[in-house]
Amino acid sequence: MDTGKSAPEVVRSLYLLWGKHPPAGRSGITVSRIVQAGVELADADGLAATSMRKVADRLGVSTMALYNHVPGKDDLTALMVDAVYAGLYDDADSAKAAGDWRAGVRYVAQRNWDLLVRHPWLLDINDARSLLGPNAGDKYEAELRVLDGVGLSDLHMEAGLTTLLNVVEGAARAHRSDHETRRSSGMADSEWWAIVAPALDHLMKDDDYPVSGRVGTTVGATFDSARSPQHSFETGVAMVIAGIDALIHADTAS
Repeated sequence: MDTGKSAPEVVRSLYLLWGKHPPAGRSGITVSRIVQAGVELADADGLAATSMRKVADRLGVSTMALYNHVPGKDDLTALMVDAVYAGLYDDADSAKAAGDWRAGVRYVAQRNWDLLVRHPWLLDINDARSLLGPNAGDKYEAELRVLDGVGLSDLHMEAGLTTLLNVVEGAARAHRSDHETRRSSGMADSEWWAIVAPALDHLMKDDDYPVSGRVGTTVGATFDSARSPQHSFETGVAMVIAGIDALIHADTAS
């Protein structure tokens, strides 16, 4: 939400986010329809390309008609974020019910990975004030419950969850970047490397980069690419679980 808003505007935005919507107008437009159109546009073209005018065009109404329901793009974005969080977990204990806390952490990671791959524009949300809606609250509650009662302090619970989500976000960001690169270049990774590899072999000596050269060769042979966001995701989650386990033992011992 825009930090330039007045206090009454901030409160109005929060009420809108929490479902206090104006009634449908003569055009039949509702906040829910506006948000759905915004999500569809963002999924197709990205968040930057999702404007109030384009949403209005998609719904067949004037842009001014939207402003009677949603004050602007900041509010629309917050509503879109909360909308795609809906139903991420069946209930507050569904992630915890996935098994022990390790299985719960993996479940949370997978749900967030799938969400970001499905809606990559979420990676462009940099304003934490856009995450104050009811579905975001349900998401946070469900994810924290996975780590509740396992021996972590409250601060380590929050830090563990934040680290996990950062790992997932980083891998999802690489996944989006690789997808966009392949789409814009029209070449698969293997085709691109077939072009640049001979030149690199000529320019770089084997003993210039002994460790990175060995690792890069292994990665390339394994994934037919310079990196694998999916592998980074899976390995990163395993590392976070190991770190949380170490914190549990440290917190329990203290």
